[in-house]
Amino acid sequence: MTDYVKFLRETSPYINTHRGKTFVLALSGEAIAHANFTNIVHDIALLHSLGIKLILVHGARQQIDERLKNCAITAQFDQNTRITDSATMACVKDAVGSTRINIEAQLSTGAANSPMHGARIQVVGGNLITAKPLGVREGIDFHHTGEVRRIDQKSLHRQLEDGAIVLLSPIGYSPTGEAFNLNYEDIATQAAVSMGAEKLIMFSASEGISDNAGNLLKMISLNEVPRCLDELVSNLALQHALMACYQACENGVARGHIISYADNGALLTELFSRDGRGTLVLKNGKEIMRQATIDDVGGLLELLEPLEEDGVLVKRSRELLETEIYRFSVMLHAEGMLVGCAALYPFNGDNAAELACVVTHPDFLNQGFASRLLEHIEFQAAQQGIKQLFVLTVQAGHWFKEKGFVDATLDDLPEERQPLYNLQRNSQIYCKNL
Repeated sequence: MTDYVKFLRETSPYINTHRGKTFVLALSGEAIAHANFTNIVHDIALLHSLGIKLILVHGARQQIDERLKNCAITAQFDQNTRITDSATMACVKDAVGSTRINIEAQLSTGAANSPMHGARIQVVGGNLITAKPLGVREGIDFHHTGEVRRIDQKSLHRQLEDGAIVLLSPIGYSPTGEAFNLNYEDIATQAAVSMGAEKLIMFSASEGISDNAGNLLKMISLNEVPRCLDELVSNLALQHALMACYQACENGVARGHIISYADNGALLTELFSRDGRGTLVLKNGKEIMRQATIDDVGGLLELLEPLEEDGVLVKRSRELLETEIYRFSVMLHAEGMLVGCAALYPFNGDNAAELACVVTHPDFLNQGFASRLLEHIEFQAAQQGIKQLFVLTVQAGHWFKEKGFVDATLDDLPEERQPLYNLQRNSQIYCKNL
């Protein structure tokens, strides 16, 4: 089997999941000026061809600064917000208009030797953003700098349903006929929220959010964002991207993503692979997922014992649970209650592991907790180099099949696990390649 065929098969579940969803993509002026922008446009065209509804939001700070410099006008900022007087506004209009034309031109590419051959993408925009002046803040008059009052949701929805890509520029209009210079991150956030978008994707100079050791954080929950924002005081652009994701997810958007505009293929890798290429911000951040500690043993016993008594799970003593506590991941409700767990048992030398004890508290069923626990365990397994997961179950076979597991036999289990199989329980065996 060729790598090409394998790639198509592996991406099929993601294609099916994303089809028909609305994504908002936010690109700064720096992203548009970067040499990789042409590749990003090709990837955007591919997303469109897969049936994903796209709203593009662009900034133009770099282009505005260049025009101000050419006109010998000093750029003025207060609280990292541009003060847009009349002379500056003329440069803003010129820069934004030119940047928009550049984006539309690239999205219109259709030459025979182009990846976009035959795409025939329709790009629409217009006076879709109603703005209001920022006014005077702490004694500073921001003149023609504004903020979003509302977005024309009905028009956006109609254009997306007609198969167009909507392109929003950082200029809004007031009922009095004035134009205002807007923050593109704010537009992206409000567009994602008002349209009920599945994702807000922020392109950044960085590949995502990193920890203090410089390691990329593949996934962060909403309750972790304030700490990350405090640590990004020296990187305002990345801080603003993370804040946009945070505000969007707080107001109903399912997921936020931060990826690099300089990394060729980052958009496709983030959307169509398990490991991704940036940082994922999860909407469901009120529940905390972490590795279990010895203090969790009591809560785990309360969670597991009813299912053990019903024969759904193999009984574990407190002593065994204390010994194996490092195998478990737990999910805690915002108030500290343990509402779910799952365990990972790697096998020696087989690049395989057993998934066990995927349990959700009865009061929290049908809220997606088990799916999130499974995603967490699969991510952990992949980080450890595990290529295959096994699960033994007596009642949840169909649920695991829905999550990508397939039927397996006793002979498929790693050799060290086969002698431990309980013939009396007659558990069904399933496996999943990661």
